[in-house]
Formats: sequence, C-alpha cells, structure tokens
Amino acid sequence: MSDFNSAIIDEFRANAGQVGGPFAGGDLLLLHTIGARSGAERINPLAYATDDGDLIIAASRAGSDQNPDWYHNLAAHPDITVEVGNDTYPVTATAITGGPERDRLYGLLVAKMPGFAEYETKTSRVIPVIRLRRTAA
Repeated sequence: MSDFNSAIIDEFRANAGQVGGPFAGGDLLLLHTIGARSGAERINPLAYATDDGDLIIAASRAGSDQNPDWYHNLAAHPDITVEVGNDTYPVTATAITGGPERDRLYGLLVAKMPGFAEYETKTSRVIPVIRLRRTAA
C-alpha cells in the first residue's frame, strides 16, 4: 500500500471517516478487497455516492487507460467489506460496465465530485461503476 493511501486510511480511522486535504468535505469509504492472485487483503480509500441505500464507486483510476487493481480483485472476490464513517460491514460488489444505468450512476459521482467528468475525457475506455450492496453479516 502506498504511503499516500496509508496516511488517508489512518486519518479516516482517527476521524470517523473524515479526512482533509483534497478530500475535505467529500464522502470517502475504505474498500477492503481480497487479492485475485495473492489472496491478501487490500484496502483502498475511494470516493462514493449513494443510490437507493447502496454505495456507488467508479474504477476511474483518475482517467487512466487501465482499471485499478482493486477492480480486478472485486471481479475475483465480489463479497467484501467496507468502512463508512465508524461502520464496517459486508457488501457484495456488482460491476455495471455500460448502458443507461451505468451512465446514470456515474452521473451521481460527477454531481458530487466534478473531477469524475474529467476522468472520462482522459481515456477511451468506459469507466466501470460498481454498486456495493450491504449483505447480512
């Protein structure tokens, strides 16, 4: 894990999910995934929106032409855990990779964080959106 992500994770946990700097005032979660090949736990801080009680994230990688590693981990192991504020709970991840529903959900992220609109202009790929639905413990 990068030092940058480690610092955000530490600040997130010390402040009930609130962080400063470029993420001040934004909604962040900690996504716990299982490595597709390694089986090791990975934790990534990500911006999110909500839709009908579900958490919505995007595999934007800031507009890179490749999906982030955590996206491949979710494909291999969709039953994961998230931290939101002081809550930690299980979710099932479902990728939405195209069509009107993907566009609508991505629009929710853009409305909250306009930088997501720029990410789409940087890449020719369709940035996948992931719905995280809470599951029973």
